[in-house]
Amino acid sequence: MTFDQSDKTNLSRRNALKLGIAAGVGLTVFGMNARIVLADEGQVLKVAHPAFDQDWSPLRGGGRTFRWNSIWWASPMYFDSQGNIKPYVFTSWESADNTVWTFKIDPKAVFSDGSKITSADVKGSWEVASMPNTKSQRADQVLSKVKGYAEIAAGSGNELTGVATPDEGTVVVTLAAADPIFFMRLANHIAPITKASQSRGSDGEEIIDWYKPENKPVFSGPFKLTSIDIDAGKITFEPNEKFFGPKPKLARIDITSIEDNVTATSLIKSGEFNAHTELVTSTIIQDLGPEFSAGPLIPTSQHFWFNTSRAPMDDPKVRQALIMAVDRDGLFKASYPDGPHKKADQILNSVPGADNSGFEPFPYDPAAAKKLLAESSYGGPERLPKLLFVGISAPAIQAAAQFIAEQWRQNLGITAVDMKPQQDAYAGPDQNSVQIFRDDVGTRVPDAVSYLAGSIASTSSNAQNKLGGYKNDKVDSALAEAATKAADDPQRVALAQEAQKAFREDWAFIPWYSQAMSRWATKEVKGMEKNLDWQIAEPWNISIG
Repeated sequence: MTFDQSDKTNLSRRNALKLGIAAGVGLTVFGMNARIVLADEGQVLKVAHPAFDQDWSPLRGGGRTFRWNSIWWASPMYFDSQGNIKPYVFTSWESADNTVWTFKIDPKAVFSDGSKITSADVKGSWEVASMPNTKSQRADQVLSKVKGYAEIAAGSGNELTGVATPDEGTVVVTLAAADPIFFMRLANHIAPITKASQSRGSDGEEIIDWYKPENKPVFSGPFKLTSIDIDAGKITFEPNEKFFGPKPKLARIDITSIEDNVTATSLIKSGEFNAHTELVTSTIIQDLGPEFSAGPLIPTSQHFWFNTSRAPMDDPKVRQALIMAVDRDGLFKASYPDGPHKKADQILNSVPGADNSGFEPFPYDPAAAKKLLAESSYGGPERLPKLLFVGISAPAIQAAAQFIAEQWRQNLGITAVDMKPQQDAYAGPDQNSVQIFRDDVGTRVPDAVSYLAGSIASTSSNAQNKLGGYKNDKVDSALAEAATKAADDPQRVALAQEAQKAFREDWAFIPWYSQAMSRWATKEVKGMEKNLDWQIAEPWNISIG
C-alpha cells in the first residue's frame, strides 16, 4: 500500500483510524507521508477521543465532549477533586431565605478578548442553555428551580424571569421554591458562561456553530479553541492569554478521534498519546498501570435496574430471587478485578450520609433465591418470559451482565436471557420490552437528597423510565421533607437515609459499583484530577513530566 503526499486528502484520518490499526501497524501506515501530525514534545496534552463527535457546543450539558468543557469555559463556581466548593466567576454567594440568592462576579473576570464577563452574559448563558432547542442534557439540574425556567422548558417563554442584573457585577436569582443548596447546583460546567451576544440569537435560540474559530468567538476558560476539523476528528486548544485565573502550564491540547479502544490503548502505551477522554475496559489497569485510571470516588454509581412494571419483574418475589441469586463480590471481580471503581452495596456514595446509612446489603443466598422463585406467581424458571438487558455496551459492562446471566442459569435454571447495547431506544413506551436497564445515577452536588431525588423519587427519570414508573410514598415524602432542610442540618441526611432504606424493601436493583472519576492520563501527566462534575477540576494546573 503506497500513496504520495497528494493522497492525504483522499484517505481521511477518520477512515484510517476506523480501521482499528494497532500502534505498530499505525506507525507503518501513517509514516508514509500520511501520518497523523502528532504533537510536539513538551507541554502538550495528546488526547485520544473515542468517537467522531459532530457537535462540540459547550451547551449540551453531557456526552463525551462535555468532559472537556472546563478547559475552555469558566463556571460560576467549581468543586475541586476533593469535593470542596471554590469561587470562580462568582466570588461570593448569600441568601437570607434560600429563595433569593445574590452572587457577585469577580471584577477581574474577562473573556479571551479582554472584555468583562458581566451579569448579562451570565443570564444569557443560562437562558440559552435552558432553551429546549439547545437540547441540554442537564440544564434542569442547575436551573429548574429558577423562576421562568418552567416556561422556557415548556416552550412558552425565553427569559429566566427570576434572574435580575442590578449591575454588571451582580446576579440576583429568585427561585420558585426555597432550595438550601442552590449555590452548589451552580458549581459546575453544565451551563458554562459564554459571551451571550455570541452564543444566543435575537430569537433567544443558540446560534449554530457560534463556538467555532471561524466565527471569532471569545472564551472564558484557561484555553481557547484554535482549530476544529470534524471529519478528521482533530481539535486543538491553546492557552487563553487573557485568562483571569492562574496561567495555564500547557502549550497546547490536541484531541484526536480514535474509535477503537484497542488501538487507543496501544497508542497510549507507545507514547503517541498521553490521555484519553473516557477509556472503559476491564483490563485498563493491566494495560496502562494504576495511575492511568486512578481518581477519587464521585457521587455516581452504576447498577442494574429492574423495570418493576414489566413481567416477571412485577412480582416482588421474582425480583428478590434474581437479586439473591447473584454473588455481587463475584460480579465486581468479573468486571473490574483491579479497580479503579469500588463495589457498591447501596446507591449512595461519596456524599454525607453514605457511610453508616443503615442500608443492609442484599444477601447472596442461592437456596433462598430458588425457594422464592418457586413461591412466585411464575412457579419456577420455565414460565418466566425472556429477560432482556439493555445498556450492555462496553466490555466491562458485558462481562458484568454475562456474569449475572450465568449466576441465574446456575442458581435458578434461567436460560432465556438476551442483551442489547442500546438503551435510549427502549425509553418511554418501548421500556415495556425490557426488564433490566444498566445505567448510572448520581449527583453533581455532594448531597444525599439530590442523589436519591434523581435515582428513586417517583419524579426522577430513572424511576419513570428505568424502574417502570416506580413510586413509593415513603421514599417521596422523606425526600421532599429532607429537601427543605439546610445543607448542614443532620435531619437532611437522616431523612435521605430513611428514603434509601424504604427503597431497599422493594428489591428493585442489583447494586454494582461506585465510580472512580479516572484521570485517564499517563503518570507523566500531572493535574488531571477530575471532580464530581466529570470535569478536570483545575485545568490550568495540567502539566507534562
